[in-house]
Amino acid sequence: MQAGFTCLETGLVRAKNSINVAVKNVADFCVASLAFWAVGFGIMFGATAGGLFGTSFFFFDTGPFEGTSSAWLMAFFFFQLAFCGTATTIVSGAVAERMSFRGYLITAVILSACIYPVFGHWAWGGFGIDTQMGWLQELGFIDFAGSTVVHSIGGWVALAAVIIIGPRLGQFDENNSATESHNTPVAVFGMFLLWVGWFGFNGGSTLAMDVSVPHIMVHTLIAAAAGGVTAMGMTWSGRGAPNAVDSLNGVLAGLVAITASAHVATIGTAILIGGIGAAVALGCQALLKRYRIDDAVSAVPVHLAAGIWGTLAVALLGDASLWGTGHTRLEQLGVQAMGVTVAGIYAFGVGYAALTVINWFFPLRVSAEAEHMGLNASEHGASTAIHDLINAMDTQKQTGDFSMRVPVEPYTEAGQIAAQYNQVLDRVHGEMTAREQTSAQLRTARDQAEIANAAKSQFLANMSHELRTPLNAIIGFSEIINSELFGPLGNEQYKEYVSDIHDSGSHLLSIINDILDLSKIEADSYDLAEDDLNVGDVMVACERMIRTRAQSGQLNLAVEIEPNLPGLVADERALKQMLINLVSNAVKFTPEGGDITLRARREADGRIALEVADTGVGIARSDIAKAFEPFAQLQADATVFKADGTGLGLPLTAALARSHQATLVVDSEPGRGTAITIRFPLERIVMNKTAAA
Repeated sequence: MQAGFTCLETGLVRAKNSINVAVKNVADFCVASLAFWAVGFGIMFGATAGGLFGTSFFFFDTGPFEGTSSAWLMAFFFFQLAFCGTATTIVSGAVAERMSFRGYLITAVILSACIYPVFGHWAWGGFGIDTQMGWLQELGFIDFAGSTVVHSIGGWVALAAVIIIGPRLGQFDENNSATESHNTPVAVFGMFLLWVGWFGFNGGSTLAMDVSVPHIMVHTLIAAAAGGVTAMGMTWSGRGAPNAVDSLNGVLAGLVAITASAHVATIGTAILIGGIGAAVALGCQALLKRYRIDDAVSAVPVHLAAGIWGTLAVALLGDASLWGTGHTRLEQLGVQAMGVTVAGIYAFGVGYAALTVINWFFPLRVSAEAEHMGLNASEHGASTAIHDLINAMDTQKQTGDFSMRVPVEPYTEAGQIAAQYNQVLDRVHGEMTAREQTSAQLRTARDQAEIANAAKSQFLANMSHELRTPLNAIIGFSEIINSELFGPLGNEQYKEYVSDIHDSGSHLLSIINDILDLSKIEADSYDLAEDDLNVGDVMVACERMIRTRAQSGQLNLAVEIEPNLPGLVADERALKQMLINLVSNAVKFTPEGGDITLRARREADGRIALEVADTGVGIARSDIAKAFEPFAQLQADATVFKADGTGLGLPLTAALARSHQATLVVDSEPGRGTAITIRFPLERIVMNKTAAA
């Protein structure tokens, strides 16, 4: 039985706590053996004091004991000690993964020396040794091999303990990571060990090798099988797949349930008792989760809930002719219910009170850091391959150093994970090396681009004077010559030539100025001469500069300025250039008789918006982005307008808007016109330059 509990519990907990659980199973049996020999056995089976507790057999030794042979006493003690050890170790699984080792040993002493023996005397005091019976036993309470005496008593104390110490860290979070069993096959092996051990428990409780033993053992087998099938079927139908852990707990619940009535059952009733026991256990398990009570191995559902059902099943399904109490079925049910109730009040009450007091002086729960580390290391200084792997990975996470490979423990699952993880690290290092090489190439390309950009800026700066000076001279002389050609030396053909020279020079100078301004903005070397501007004055000035062109194209040009419009912090030359560029485009792309409107207004959010709207040919949505590319010219019907120019107007306007932290929005539809709006941020608004209407 102890080996079964050890395998079951260590398999159901996480690997970082498996050693702690195993050592607790060793320690609690050692503690229970000494405590039960010293006082527990005497309290349980000694001469009764009013049916409440025993008063003899304390610290007993070999030799005659008032007519009881020492051989019988030793055999009986040996057999009963296994029951005491089972009741004690039930708590171990429930509190696993967060109860301190010291706190658990104290709990084991209290349970094995006091709580279990006292109730054991009430229910079993007159068995095996010629002493007076306990008070429940005299009433006719039947618990053949301990559904309540052993399993429910252990379950009640376990329930008190898990309530006091609380759930495991993360148990009831969304990821619910604390419920993962690290080795379910070992847990299943533990279940089979317990199943075999139960034959000794139930079969041996006859205290004689007679003809009833084979029947009892078969009933035990059948109830366990029914419990396993029931749990498997319930989880299969409810979740779409049979749950392994619930299935093995169903077997154990069937064993616990049949323990009270194995001697008065039939094969048919054994199936019912075992199957219902499993269903009761699964129901209790769901109830604990609902109330956020954390039982690491479902010890409370299996031992307490199934134990209560099994004790009541004696009266509900047992053969009344075999009870030997003389009670009717209803009377026997009342006695059984009384025993169950008394067990709960006594075991849970004393257990909760004692553990609460102990928790004040010696905290039963380990620290959060120790729980996170795992009780193997924090409580025993022990480690496992998986724990070493987790520590190595955690160190990498904390330090950010992934150059060191994690240790590989050969021939273990943790070692296989570590080996795969190291391969991932190798791949990551390879990717990082490739990325570093790519980054180096990108840095080299960036440096070369910066050098080229600097050379371009230097070239433009140097060539600015070289280009503008002769062009200005050409334009100036052409104007002088053109004026002189009106005199006596005038020649209409030469006058036309000079006009072409003047127009070409002016156009070339405009292109050069746009290119230089755009280059400066891109190089972040365009210096804004910012001032507090009256928006209305700027709008009117732009209208005057462009009106002649609009009139020559027979276009209607209007200016709309919102009354009391605040001033704007901006570069006046840049602001005018933006508006003139937009109006020039509108003039160029609007057919005769069309309308062009300059608007200045304040938006609902407080920003100032300058808008140029026309009723021209418009721009297709797919072509808007292309319109902002330098030197790009959109294709259109040449009969409607002449697409002259360099294609720098919109790109330069957008760049100048960005330099003012403004946004530029285009709303256009082919055949219906275009509206381009420049919105300036709130921080550029001033109230001392209010525009007139």
